[in-house]
Amino acid sequence: MAHAVTLEALRVLEAIEQFGSFAAAADALYKVPSALTYTMKKLEEDLGVSLFDRSRQRAVLTPAGRLVLDKGRTILDAAARLEDSVKQLESGWEPKLRIARDTALPELPLLTVVGAFLAQNRPVQISLSEEAIAGAWDALQDDRVDLVVGASGDLPKGRFHTRPIGELEFVFTVAPTHPLALTEGPITAAQLREHPSIVVADSTKILPQRDSGLFESRQVLRVDNMMSKVQALCLGLGVGYLPRHFVDHEVMSGRLVIRECELPRQNHMSYIAWRKDDPGRGLSWFIEALAAQDWQLLKVE
Repeated sequence: MAHAVTLEALRVLEAIEQFGSFAAAADALYKVPSALTYTMKKLEEDLGVSLFDRSRQRAVLTPAGRLVLDKGRTILDAAARLEDSVKQLESGWEPKLRIARDTALPELPLLTVVGAFLAQNRPVQISLSEEAIAGAWDALQDDRVDLVVGASGDLPKGRFHTRPIGELEFVFTVAPTHPLALTEGPITAAQLREHPSIVVADSTKILPQRDSGLFESRQVLRVDNMMSKVQALCLGLGVGYLPRHFVDHEVMSGRLVIRECELPRQNHMSYIAWRKDDPGRGLSWFIEALAAQDWQLLKVE
């Protein structure tokens, strides 16, 4: 039995919604506008509903059209994954790889590995993203990425393969002009409560959020990534812990100072992690290359 909703119709519907007109969608799909008009008219006739509000200049979806597109995107995504799987089976190389780096890790080692891979001229698209705190595990579990670098905290059991790459060492830092930079002795919890703290927000979407803060403060400034936290600390907007590899340059330049705090933050082990599927040749290559890279962390014993 033939179905009214086909992959071709869904691709056309998605393109029209994305580009706002039949003409623009036709250009994007390398088709003539009349072909798109015919495809949509046939789909509307077969379903018995109007998919577009044609009283407006821009192509606007009706509620029925929005429903078809929203549900249809699941079908399009499944078709894309099927095509990728077939291509990987044929060549062994994944058509694309999605790699996330935890914001607490330096970016340069990852880019160095990516550069070495690109130099091989493999037919693999690489997408890089950034996660924070529990976001690395979340991205793997939600299938937003294929590989994460720098995942930390409690390891989910039975879901992923992991390789340790080193320990993150944290130091308490303030701007040299900050009041806590001028106090004597270790900074106390009472002193910390009097000043804003700067923390990186957890990027998790489906897993419970984790709190990386070790102390209470009257005000909290949450930022998206570690580089924003560094800048905020250098400006004296608040106080907080940083991985040591982010601190050394700022201390040498006089933008930050390291202070002893009576609430020390323990070192965190960082991992490379990937799902327990059969890895393609690209993922396997990255696992080995990233594990061998110098991440500027304390070495794994």
